[in-house]
Formats: sequence, structure tokens, C-alpha cells
Amino acid sequence: MLKILILAGGYSNEREISLITAKSVIKELKKNNKYKLLLIEPDGNFVKKLRKFNPNLVFNLLHGRYGEDGYIQSILECEKVKYTHSGVLSSSLAIDKEISKKIFIKNKILTPKFIIFNYNLKNINNLKTTIKKKLKYPVVIKPINEGSSVDVYISNERKLKKNLIKMNKYKEILIEEYIGGREIQVAILGNKKLGVIELKPKRKFYDYKAKYHSSSKTEHIIPVNLTKKNINKVLNIAYKAHRILKCRGVTRSDFKFQNNKFYLLELNTQPGMTKLSLVPEIAAYRGISFLSLLEWILNDASKNR
Repeated sequence: MLKILILAGGYSNEREISLITAKSVIKELKKNNKYKLLLIEPDGNFVKKLRKFNPNLVFNLLHGRYGEDGYIQSILECEKVKYTHSGVLSSSLAIDKEISKKIFIKNKILTPKFIIFNYNLKNINNLKTTIKKKLKYPVVIKPINEGSSVDVYISNERKLKKNLIKMNKYKEILIEEYIGGREIQVAILGNKKLGVIELKPKRKFYDYKAKYHSSSKTEHIIPVNLTKKNINKVLNIAYKAHRILKCRGVTRSDFKFQNNKFYLLELNTQPGMTKLSLVPEIAAYRGISFLSLLEWILNDASKNR
């Protein structure tokens, strides 16, 4: 029997969705009686619990800080335990929006123009001047290293200060040019370009509520109404981003499609695995069941990722 430690919860803003994901994954894996499952949260006794259970591998279902930024991955590497998803370096690069965007630009991947704001509201007038000079309104304001569109705001000049006040817990904030157009998401599974899905949020954009609350009524469109040439193009961009960040396992890349151009917003190394999540939906369209997807992720687990 394969002993699998399910790692979920944690301390990030995405703790709730991490636990929901774990519940969904455990329910599915229990359909196969060859697994012994243990769910734990990464608290001060994490390493002690890990050693006591002595799993064959760790299924990492943490989201946000400490879970997908290389922190928990470094602990698992030190403990010489196999684990799922991306490793230390790729996780830390992908969650840092400033660094990942610079890598995308260097590799000729189109991404929205951006600036970094070191939080200090005394500099708000200088910031407004910089935005007018380097970007244009509206702009998207987001933390540098959070996931699931946590604390993301679309802002015009009038609402800029009000939105920044809401983000006073962050030291650095990424401000990027807002790109309209269509929301396109791409899933990569190892070396496989899994597929593409389009989202039509009823809200202004695909934020945390649109992602995880059924009441948001975001429309998921698959197959996507794009030319074969454009589908291949966005698949290739997502695969390129996956490779240059040296990601492992499954990733999901978020794009905007406007004026026949794909803008890569960010790459997620720990995409959601709930009933509303996109990767399982794309996999299902490709004939891969939820259980088969989870077992592929388990089989891909390794050390030295």
C-alpha cells in the first residue's frame, strides 16, 4: 500500500481553498484502495509528523506563500521525500510576479507592461506620474507573491489611492497595464500540452471569487473558439514558459487575448484541484478522468525537482 501524505491548509490567504482541494483529492483517491492517506497541515510539528508517517511521497496541495514559493519544497528536499509539482527554484520564480515577468520578457514572451511600487502612500503623486509615463489607465494592482488573484484590483487614477490603502500589508506591489480581451487558460502536464479553456466571468475579471465560488457563475468554454493556429500558438507559449521556469508536473498559465495577441499574465505551479478547477476540466475534455489525472501527478512525484 502506497503511503501518501496530503499537505494542505497552511498560513497563506488561500488556506480555505487548499483544504477544499484536499477534501476533493482525498475523496477521489479513496476510490482506489491501494493508497493509505494522511492529511496534515504544515505547523511547527510538521517535520516530526512527516518522519513519523514516513510516506512514500507527499502530495502538495498548499497554495500561496510557503506552499508554492519554494519554502515547503526546500523542507521536503532536506528530508529527502518525494513530492508533487514543481521544485524549489521553479516555485520561487513562478510565484514572484516581478521575476517571472522579467524572465518572460527576456525570452520574448509577451506580458503586460509593469512597474513595482515600494509601499509608501507619501509617494502617491510620484506613482501617478510614473503610471502616466510608463503605463496607461486602467491598471491592475496586485501583490508580487500571492496566488488565486488574492487582493487584485483594477483601478483608474481616481481610485488608485483607495485601492492601495487596502493593500497596506504588502511591502511591494506590482502595477501592470490592464489588458482587455478574452480570458484564456492553458494547462501543461509534464511534457504534454494538455489543452486550452476560455473563461467568461460575470465579474470584472477572473478574481478569487470567480475562481472558487459557484455563485460567481463564471462561464467555462471548451472547446475554445480560436483558430487552430492560435490554439497551437498559445499552447506553445505556455509550454515555453513551463520549460524556461523549469517547472515539473502540472502547471496552468493565465493569458489575455486581445488584438490577435496573447499576453501571459502569470504561471501557476499549484493549480486548483476542486470541482470548479480548470485543469481537471481540461483533462476531462481530453478524456482523462479526475482520478487518472491525480494518479499521473502522484506517479510524477520525485526528489531533486
